[in-house]
Amino acid sequence: MADETVAKKKGTMSVSEAGRKGGQTVRDKYGHSFYEEIGRKGGETVKAERGRAFYEQIGKKGGDTVKAERGAAFYEAIGKKGGEAVKAERGTPFYEEIGKKGGHRVRTLIEEGKKAAVEAAAAVAAAAAAVKAKMVDEEDDQTPAPGGEVVEPAHE
Repeated sequence: MADETVAKKKGTMSVSEAGRKGGQTVRDKYGHSFYEEIGRKGGETVKAERGRAFYEQIGKKGGDTVKAERGAAFYEAIGKKGGEAVKAERGTPFYEEIGKKGGHRVRTLIEEGKKAAVEAAAAVAAAAAAVKAKMVDEEDDQTPAPGGEVVEPAHE
């Protein structure tokens, strides 16, 4: 702290002051869109170099940190606040609409699952029938005995 005071008396500025001043100069010269553009480019570069898993990892790490610092009550509070904001902005009909869409989607998924189960059962039954038919065909074969004579299979 004393060093900063001495630095100011000499007419120089601290590193943080120089950074702040440089940032303000860039902002004034290039504007908000410049930061958006370089942020997007940087994000694309990181994505290309590290992949999606990197973002998943840092997101989980950040979420775990927030959870440890603020607890479950924090998530309840922000969820309630967000729900109230959506309700105020879009109204009750919005929830009715998304509820219907969700219900229709669930119904479709259940129907698709049932259809897939029927198809799988049919495939298993067809495979079992094919195995059984092959076994019957093998039993009906007249297999020569080691001496060359034909032995009839015993029928039960």
